[in-house]
Amino acid sequence: MRHRTLRAGLPIAAMSLLAATVPGIAAADGAARPAGPDQHCNFDVRSGEQHCFGSLDEAEADARVRGSAHGGATAQGDIIQATLFDEENFAGASFTVYGTGMCEKNDKVDYQIDLPDDWKNRVSSVQPWADCWIWLYPEPGLGGDRDGPFKENTGAVGGALNDRAQSVGLS
Repeated sequence: MRHRTLRAGLPIAAMSLLAATVPGIAAADGAARPAGPDQHCNFDVRSGEQHCFGSLDEAEADARVRGSAHGGATAQGDIIQATLFDEENFAGASFTVYGTGMCEKNDKVDYQIDLPDDWKNRVSSVQPWADCWIWLYPEPGLGGDRDGPFKENTGAVGGALNDRAQSVGLS
C-alpha cells in the first residue's frame, strides 16, 4: 500500500482558505511514484490522503477496515461519496472518494477534488454514493464547462469529458 497526500477537496468555503500543494506518492525509499494504470485508490477528502492498492480487493479490504463499503460510515466517520473509473463500465483502475458526510441538495458543490496528476484525463465511468451528484470539469478548481450531474451509476460519461476531467465537484 502506498500513501499520498493531496490538496483535499473541502467544502468551497474552506477551499478559499487553503493554499496546498500536491506531492507524489511516498514510496518506502522516499521517491515519489504515481499510481499505476491498474491501481485502485481510496482518497480521503478531509485529510487529502490517498491510499493505492494493486487490486480492487485490496482497496475494498481497506474500505472495510475504515468501515462499511460504498455509502456506509467508516471508522473515522467518513462515507464513500463517489467512485471514478478509468475505463467504461466500471472497469480498470478506480479512485474512490471518502468524505465527511452525505451531499446536501442545496444547489452548491459540497465537495471539490482536484484530481492528482496521475488521475487527470482518465475518468470514463462513475458511481455516485451518499446522495452525491458527480460533476466533471476539464480544468483544476472546477474550471471550464462542466458535465453532469451524474446522479446514478454511469457506465460511460460520454464524449464531452470522457478522459478529460481534471477536477470533480460533488453536490
